[in-house]
Amino acid sequence: MRRIFPFSIALMVCFITSLSMAQEASSMKVVLITLDGLRWQELFSGADPLLINHEEYVSDTTALKKRFWRDSPQERRELLFPFLWKEVSKMGQIHGNRHLGSKVDLTNTKWFSYPGYNEILSGKADDSRIDSNDKINNPNTTILEIANKDQRYKGKVAAFGSWDVFPYIINEERSGVPVNAGFELAIGNDLTAGEKFLNELQPTVPSPWSTVRLDAFTHNYALEHMKKNHPELVYIAYGETDDFAHEGHYDAYLKSANTTDSFIKTLWDFTQQDPFYKDHTVFIISTDHGRGAIDLKTWTGHGSKVKDAGSVWLILFGSGIKADGEVSTNEQLHSNQIAPTIAKILELQKISTAMVGKPLPIFKE
Repeated sequence: MRRIFPFSIALMVCFITSLSMAQEASSMKVVLITLDGLRWQELFSGADPLLINHEEYVSDTTALKKRFWRDSPQERRELLFPFLWKEVSKMGQIHGNRHLGSKVDLTNTKWFSYPGYNEILSGKADDSRIDSNDKINNPNTTILEIANKDQRYKGKVAAFGSWDVFPYIINEERSGVPVNAGFELAIGNDLTAGEKFLNELQPTVPSPWSTVRLDAFTHNYALEHMKKNHPELVYIAYGETDDFAHEGHYDAYLKSANTTDSFIKTLWDFTQQDPFYKDHTVFIISTDHGRGAIDLKTWTGHGSKVKDAGSVWLILFGSGIKADGEVSTNEQLHSNQIAPTIAKILELQKISTAMVGKPLPIFKE
């Protein structure tokens, strides 16, 4: 028998280790993000010329216009979303500018949060069973649950949300997906210094709402978890934009949208510096519903009786995504295509047969 010398064994070990690391690094990761109730009008045109001058909705018009107002919609949207329009528009795709013929719509007819999130996450509307925002466990299986029950991704899925209904939307109990939402703290025996600080800080910072925490906590809990545990599918649901809009605070709505843009940039920059995520991660960003636009009074609300509240938008960028920029061709996309697209990216489509939507044709050939 041929003798294998220690040096040869060492080479073999190095080769196998390198091959294993390469195979692990080649697997795709997905970061799914939603901004609750953010209108397509602000995404594509920036500050609304009527609302920004409306004293009922803005406490200091002069200060707000200095920060977010310019004469052209293109300049205004870059002020509001600098990362999305200066960077993402060059490397990814932005769908939903209805002025250019690009339409993204909900298929559910409810046009409020729980039905919208169910559609995004399960790949289908369920108007007969998901017809309220009540805290009931979702009877549908989300893409998060599908991934978490696949041996390749088990324990590598996580969700973070500002709204305290997300544990029910994701059905944390049945799915096994860890959900940090509402005013929950980070748990575990290996908390990072950042998580410990957030756990101490969150109870001392009052939120304007009883069911929704400030997005800074959601964002930083998610970022700390990504740094420590490297989930391969992570969902982050920011909520402030919807709640500020409901209260008629257009200035706070704009400022929150602008802050969330910086949060998304921070997440993207982290994934491009971390070897686990770099060049193997796709970002998908959307919203659960639109809101009123025709009547100034309706911008604060949404639902089936509010015209335009079923009109949404969709952003994709990252590894393998075609750099189409702002889509200006006639198209009709739907929110129920998001989960099937994630299933395709993670190679889970064979076990996602309950989804109605079809994967988006967004990949480089």
